[in-house]
Amino acid sequence: MHIQFRSDPIPQQVLAKTYPLDSLWSSKAAAVPYDTCVTCVIPCLNEAENLRILLPLLRSRLSALCTSWEIIVADDGSTDGTEALMAEWTQHRGFRYVQLSRNFGKEAALSAGLEAATGNAVICLDADLQHPPALIEQMLARWAAGAEMVYAVRETRADESWVKRSGARWFYKLLSSARGVDVPAHAGDFRLMDRGVVDALIALPERTRFMKGLYAWVGFKGEALPYTPDERLHGDSRFSGMRLFRLALDGLTAFTTWPLRLVSLVGVVFAMLGMSYAAYLVGEYLLSGNPVSGWTTIVTAVLFFAGVNLISLGVVGEYVARIFDEVKGRPLYVVRRRQGVASRADKATGTG
Repeated sequence: MHIQFRSDPIPQQVLAKTYPLDSLWSSKAAAVPYDTCVTCVIPCLNEAENLRILLPLLRSRLSALCTSWEIIVADDGSTDGTEALMAEWTQHRGFRYVQLSRNFGKEAALSAGLEAATGNAVICLDADLQHPPALIEQMLARWAAGAEMVYAVRETRADESWVKRSGARWFYKLLSSARGVDVPAHAGDFRLMDRGVVDALIALPERTRFMKGLYAWVGFKGEALPYTPDERLHGDSRFSGMRLFRLALDGLTAFTTWPLRLVSLVGVVFAMLGMSYAAYLVGEYLLSGNPVSGWTTIVTAVLFFAGVNLISLGVVGEYVARIFDEVKGRPLYVVRRRQGVASRADKATGTG
């Protein structure tokens, strides 16, 4: 059966930055350097236009690098043409499509792709073309040399606002305070993982997933690979300021207890201040006979401490909510459809 792919022409700026033109479309068969199976996992949400460009790039690159490969698109409830596009691509061996029943979030979609992966090495990258496929060769080289995880680290964040850069810096500092977990700053989901790393991630039982922290928690031998992200060609990022805040909050509550300790510390400090002020008032009255006055001060203090109490309850509530989510035991995601053939027929994949 012959399938005509409805794909856009690859922009020259993407093509030139990714592969030499003569090597991408060369008709000469060259020996591949890696006799192994490599899986690329692409979580996406309404990225059909970018996938039309990314999929042929990855196919050409992987075909030139390894003897066996597969590309898994984990669709997190897209409403554009992603489903129709993947119905065409999955007619060819090596392309697989995991469609979730609704939008469960990027972490869930990424987990679905990892559970479906069958490769000895698994590479995660976004569908927005900001993760250069050209780095795959360097990742494989470091993996072949012994690295069990190769994570791409952004060299600069100059394209982001000062608020976002500052927030990211403080977030990684706070996250690094977690005992036994060293999360590399400015490292995202763009990485290569050995089969053992992927199996360890899949075995983790928690429902509220913060993948950047889980990558660090499972350990293994990792190496950083500096890179500069490319520009997004189509669409806008789905990560608004509020979604980033929620993701950061999930990360902090999943891997640190410092918010609870901070609440305790604030309580101790204010208790000491209150006792000191009470002792001062008693001493003032006993020594000088001045009566205690100042209803405005009292009302202000009551309102202030009421606010502190509510904030403290909110922090505790976040941890209780995480416990509630875990106790319910619901699946991390629900799969609506799977398409495509796995590279290894003997590998059972997926849950939900």
